[in-house]
Amino acid sequence: MTNDVTITSAPKKRKKIASLDRRKARAGWFFILPFIIGFVIIYIPMLWESILMSINQIDATGDAGYTLKYVGWKVYADAFLDADHGQGYAQALVSGLQQLAFDIPAILIFSLFMAVMLNQKMAGRAVFRAIFFLPVILSTGVFEALSNSSFNTDNMMNGSIDTGTEESTTDQLVSVLDFEKLFANMKVGTELVQYVVNAINNIFDIVNRAGVQMLVFLAALQSISPAIYESCKIDGATAWETFWKITFPMISPMILVNGVYTIIDAFTRDNNKVMGYIEGVKNANQMLSSAMSWIYFMIVVLIVGAITAIFSAFVFYQRKSD
Repeated sequence: MTNDVTITSAPKKRKKIASLDRRKARAGWFFILPFIIGFVIIYIPMLWESILMSINQIDATGDAGYTLKYVGWKVYADAFLDADHGQGYAQALVSGLQQLAFDIPAILIFSLFMAVMLNQKMAGRAVFRAIFFLPVILSTGVFEALSNSSFNTDNMMNGSIDTGTEESTTDQLVSVLDFEKLFANMKVGTELVQYVVNAINNIFDIVNRAGVQMLVFLAALQSISPAIYESCKIDGATAWETFWKITFPMISPMILVNGVYTIIDAFTRDNNKVMGYIEGVKNANQMLSSAMSWIYFMIVVLIVGAITAIFSAFVFYQRKSD
């Protein structure tokens, strides 16, 4: 009697193949890895040092160093209550927020309008795209330094930092009276007339700052399938209906992205009145300027969070069917 023993080999483990989404995610982390390393090594220590300077009094020592003496969070209140700088800081903040309320709609509307126009089939389309993006290139490097130098020179000649939004009449292209005559029979409110006038008078700055947003909108428009537009055309939809029913909802995520980008860009520009004011205070009181910087940072974070929360409720995200 023999015993037959059957030996079976263990099943081979199937090698897991990463999905396309996971591979893209890993590639994304790989590309942002230099920024993460630089942020951890360079920026986090700088941020921590700035926090320490905002809650500690800086006492210079004889060996070109300094010591920190804890004074608490009182300096944050002094940012608004200080007799020398508090009122000016509050005025700069109010002026910056007012300018932001004007900049966001004007830049987004202009960049979206130009992106829709440049997305049309026409001769020389690439040339026109380069022309409208050219101000973005010119606003960097030497040209930006010259502009900031002129801005700082004007402030030094005036003896203080201008926190208002008023312009000289010689720099204005049109006036409110001109548009009031134009819209006299249209029952248009004075607030809208004033907004249009300010937009025209600031057209150079709007074009200068709308290049990146225009490219983002243009990329979003080109990502929409032409088959969708063909279906709308077959159904008899007008161009106006197609824009509001198809184009606008499909690019709404990019409207949110451009809105956040515009806010951050407006708050961090070198010619920003608040940042210029904080830079001026730093020469007189390092501790107070650090506190002003963190207050300004928290205001920016709150505004970005509020805008994101509000607009996210109206954003249309196209989901792929499983």
